[in-house]
Amino acid sequence: MKIVFLDAATMGDVSFEPFEQLGEFVSYPTSTPTEARERVKDADVVMINKVIVNKELIDAAPSLKLICVAATGVNNIDVDYAASKGIPVRNVAGYSTDSVAQSTFMHILSLAGGAPYFDNSVKSGNYSRSGMFTDPNWNWWELAGKTIGIIGLGNIGKKVAQIAEAFGMKVCYFSTSGTGHCKDYPCMTLEELLKVSDVVSVHAPLNERTLNLLGAKEFSMMKPTAIIVNAGRGAIIVEADLADAVDNGVIAGAGIDVFVQEPIPEDHPYLKMKHPERMRLTPHVAWASVEARRRLVSMMADNVRKGW
Repeated sequence: MKIVFLDAATMGDVSFEPFEQLGEFVSYPTSTPTEARERVKDADVVMINKVIVNKELIDAAPSLKLICVAATGVNNIDVDYAASKGIPVRNVAGYSTDSVAQSTFMHILSLAGGAPYFDNSVKSGNYSRSGMFTDPNWNWWELAGKTIGIIGLGNIGKKVAQIAEAFGMKVCYFSTSGTGHCKDYPCMTLEELLKVSDVVSVHAPLNERTLNLLGAKEFSMMKPTAIIVNAGRGAIIVEADLADAVDNGVIAGAGIDVFVQEPIPEDHPYLKMKHPERMRLTPHVAWASVEARRRLVSMMADNVRKGW
């Protein structure tokens, strides 16, 4: 059995030994579409993270029996065409729940607590020169007593809710599927949630219901003191609208880990802001703690062992 991983560099320095034990394993740091079609021509199993698996790639692999994605989402794979060829697509769910929840609160705490400002206050020498024991020039705020509105209450959303409760926050949520299955917290309409929340945290998948879910109209419904964090998918938010809303004080700030185009172009609205201090940006790494990547490899190997 030959296993080919087309964009292995996305996994960092995690060990691929579990794959090597399964058969002939070949990995490539990255693959262009042309390179990918050449590299899969004799593959039994193709592994990808964000490489596009379309009809052309599938047809270029006559021996292909299984597609394994190093992620939960499969929106970069033509699953219908794969199914028509009898090729199963296996994703990995639940491997990054703790990692994404922790990263979400990294953004929330940084925005609420003004961490970059205070860090710079000390390192720049401003604190040393101030003559005061403290720096009262940034109004940071407590999470206790505030409301967090979670968009998408799956495994990650529930973990975020549990952590929020530990901080003394009130939790509500909006169900993007319309089911409102969780009875532990109040389920609200999107408009209701946006109006009452001090923190809005996005953990929904990207689909026809969530594409461009949050734009200028929705940001105008939020409190001017509110912040938003997106660790779901970039296209859930209209990025130019968010940049405008943060820059113009419609909302207080945002923490973003995911983008419509990844990596983001150098002329992206988030990189051209008048008030960059109101925005926290990370390069789609919320999923990628060391522990999460090790779990991901292990679970992908299990998917191959299950066969096809």
